[in-house]
Amino acid sequence: MRLAFMGTPDFAVPALQALHDAGHEIVAVYSQPPRRAGRGKQLSPSPVQQLAESLGLPVRTPASLKDEAAQSGFAALDLDVAIVAAYGLILPQAILDAPKTGCLNIHGSLLPRWRGAAPVQRAILAGDTETGITIMQMEAGLDTGPMLLKSETPIDGKTAGELTEELANTGAALMVQYLASPTEYPPETQDDTLATYARKIEKQDARLDFSQSADQVERQIRAYNPQPGAFFEYQSSRYRILEAQVSETTGPAGTILDDQLLIGCSTGSIQPKVVQKAGKPAMELKSFLNGTKIPAGTLLQ
Repeated sequence: MRLAFMGTPDFAVPALQALHDAGHEIVAVYSQPPRRAGRGKQLSPSPVQQLAESLGLPVRTPASLKDEAAQSGFAALDLDVAIVAAYGLILPQAILDAPKTGCLNIHGSLLPRWRGAAPVQRAILAGDTETGITIMQMEAGLDTGPMLLKSETPIDGKTAGELTEELANTGAALMVQYLASPTEYPPETQDDTLATYARKIEKQDARLDFSQSADQVERQIRAYNPQPGAFFEYQSSRYRILEAQVSETTGPAGTILDDQLLIGCSTGSIQPKVVQKAGKPAMELKSFLNGTKIPAGTLLQ
């Protein structure tokens, strides 16, 4: 098929690679403009742009698709279809209507559950036992279009990073499968009464709330790994907990209970396993405690 690919982060990279490997004619790759990153704040192209350039594919990085020039340039591509995966820009109706068969999205949840920007994190936070990928036909609403193909994935204690990588590979394979024989997969209308909204993750969301149960805190740690990183503060320094396990030991919520950094929650407690002080590398708990002591009885912020 003659197509355009529209994506930005690592999640979208396997799909672009799979579509290229499957022999589709990718006439343009759209990605968000390069962002400043790193200590030097140098402009850095997105993971999708980097892959596209390595494959010799033409890349477009408009800041918006709302202006007439961007829309006419997209229409001039004369596409069979556009494939979208975590692109990050709103697609106006003129963009949605331009390809002969419209725009297809690789969405990281089992729609209609977790429509929106952060489906992987929200599924973990909610304690869902499974999530998955939905290939859907895009329309003006937020992830409301007809579903074409689905695949379920157990969450099984995975971090958001681990789950996102798994779903990215699943989504890539599923999209190639769909495009190979689209008539085999009739569209299914979503049941709006079952919809939930996956609100965007903000940095302040990642502050650990020990007034919750230990199970909820552990889910928070997994949902925010690797970004933005679930954290607490002690003596004006920020500490990220990257991995932890639940303990049945009880104690005051938010209080260090022993010399092994066991932290009380509303029910049970949380035992960190991998910790990272701001500006320092992540460490296994034993190594961390060799250099940092947070006394038992300390009430964390």
